[in-house]
Amino acid sequence: MPTVNSILADLKKKGSENIRKLYARHGMAADRVYGVKVADLKLVAKTIKGQQPLACELFETGNMEAMYLAGMVADGAKLTAPQLNAWLEGAADLQMIAEYTIPWLAVEHPQARELALKWIDSKIEHVAAAGWCTYGGIVALRPDAELDLGEIQGLLDRIVCSIHGAPNRVRHCMNNFIISVGGYVRPLLTEAKAVARRIGVVTVDMGDTACKVPLATAYIEKIEAMGRIGKKRKTMRC
Repeated sequence: MPTVNSILADLKKKGSENIRKLYARHGMAADRVYGVKVADLKLVAKTIKGQQPLACELFETGNMEAMYLAGMVADGAKLTAPQLNAWLEGAADLQMIAEYTIPWLAVEHPQARELALKWIDSKIEHVAAAGWCTYGGIVALRPDAELDLGEIQGLLDRIVCSIHGAPNRVRHCMNNFIISVGGYVRPLLTEAKAVARRIGVVTVDMGDTACKVPLATAYIEKIEAMGRIGKKRKTMRC
C-alpha cells in the first residue's frame, strides 16, 4: 500500500535536474520541486486513484509534485472551504498549484463561486490569480442556465478597468478568464469579444521561457471558427 513517504521517494527518483530548472524558469520555488514530468505524475495518480486521505497528506508535504498529484486524486467536493483556503495559502511561489491544482479542486466544491469571488478580491497575487482561474473553471463546466450572467458581465467590466494595472500573474489569469467566457458562455460571446478588443495585448512577465500570453481576440475567434463556442468541459484536470 503506497504511503506518503514511499510516494515522495518515488517522485524524487523520477525527478531530473533539467525539469527542475524548467519549473524554476516558470516561477516555481526551486527548493520545493523535484523535477518530475506531469506525464509521470499521471502514471502515479492512477495507482492511488480515489484515496482521498492520502491525497490530503501528499498536499500537506509542501512539495510541488506531491501537491499537483494530490490535485489529480482528491475530490474537491469532499474538501472543506477552510481546507481549500489553507491549501491556497500554501501555494505561494508555486503557480502550477495556485492556478491549476487549487482551481481544479475548488470548482468541484459546493461553495466554488463564493470561494472564487473571495479570492478574486484578494490583494495577494497568487490568491487573486487562483480566484480568476476558479471562476474561469466554473464557466467552462457549468451549463449557462446555472451561471449568473450579470455577475460574469460585471467581472468582465472589472477586467477592462483593472487588467493592465493588476499584478503580473493576475493579468495572465484575467486574460484567460475572458477567453473562457468567450469560449464557453454563448450568451456572453459578444461581450467577451468586445472586452478582448478593448484590452488588446496583455503584457505578462513569463520568466525565462518562450511562453507568450494569448491574444484574447484571436483565441476566441479561433474557438468560434472551430464551431466550439459553448461546448462545456467535463473536468478541468489535465
